[in-house]
Amino acid sequence: MKWTLLTAALVSAVSGAVAADTPLTQLMAQETRALRAISTDRLAGYVARTETEVEYSRDWLAQQRLGGNDRATECLAEALYFEARGESVRGQFAVAEVIMNRVDSPEFPDTVCGVIHQGTGKKYQCQFTYTCDGNPEHINNQAVYGQVSKVARLMVDGAPRQLTDGATYYHTRAVTPRWARSFARTASIGVHHFYRKPVRVSSN
Repeated sequence: MKWTLLTAALVSAVSGAVAADTPLTQLMAQETRALRAISTDRLAGYVARTETEVEYSRDWLAQQRLGGNDRATECLAEALYFEARGESVRGQFAVAEVIMNRVDSPEFPDTVCGVIHQGTGKKYQCQFTYTCDGNPEHINNQAVYGQVSKVARLMVDGAPRQLTDGATYYHTRAVTPRWARSFARTASIGVHHFYRKPVRVSSN
């Protein structure tokens, strides 16, 4: 994996040349701890993942013939329908990237459905508003649902995540959440801004 190779390269570069209390060394130690916290199943998923070349267009997506949906794909398709159905194909893939990046992050549940339904049941305290706004979820546009289902299937199957630079948060341009002031904006696509949470390096 690219990030594992990068970590190894950085560790090699600083080995023996950087004092143990420098921020870079502390960052490497923090990343090592995070990697050790990842479950065996999640790591196995990284190894098994294969990337598919993607063109972010409706025509290209319409031509894709994909297999049936599993539970993860169904959860992701539902989220894309309610969170990004009005977006371009590119925007739908970008929102899907955030969800998949959360699955890979130790800060969030390690399944697609778990990420999407985190906090569901507590009104307006969930991660994805449509799951806790008190309104029923009805999928009325089957054509749009078919499109986002293809996006979901491709992302679950390992499509490249190259739009949001590792973002794990997003919001629409219509709102400005408090956390957005301190998070690093990584991309703006359609009606959404995308962010990464800052990495904290211990001062000790």
